[in-house]
Amino acid sequence: MSSQDLPPAGGYEPIQYKRNIPARGFRPSSYLLAVGVIMTYGFYKVGKGIREQNELAREKMWSRIHLIPLLQAEEDRDQVRRHYADKAREKALLGSETRVYNSDRSGGSDGFSTGPMLDKNARASALE
Repeated sequence: MSSQDLPPAGGYEPIQYKRNIPARGFRPSSYLLAVGVIMTYGFYKVGKGIREQNELAREKMWSRIHLIPLLQAEEDRDQVRRHYADKAREKALLGSETRVYNSDRSGGSDGFSTGPMLDKNARASALE
């Protein structure tokens, strides 16, 4: 009978199966810290930008609010000018001022009042 091969006394030497490659770059915690700092700075700048936009929008709104009376007065003047131009054009075309309705019961002489139209004698007696 042949003898079986046995391991040497004390066992075989360990087999090196790992590669001894040195770690490259920084530790992962360093990268995490750097990304956190960059993101914090970015969020800070975004927050400042949003606040600036809100301030500009508020200023624009208040400037428009303060311009409303001026724009309304300009529109009113334009409407009055157009009204008198229409009256003049109507008088030039028809030869005399005409009324929309056949009676003098409603509407003022200027076309803007809504109460009953009164002649001078009726106005004087109404005021007494």
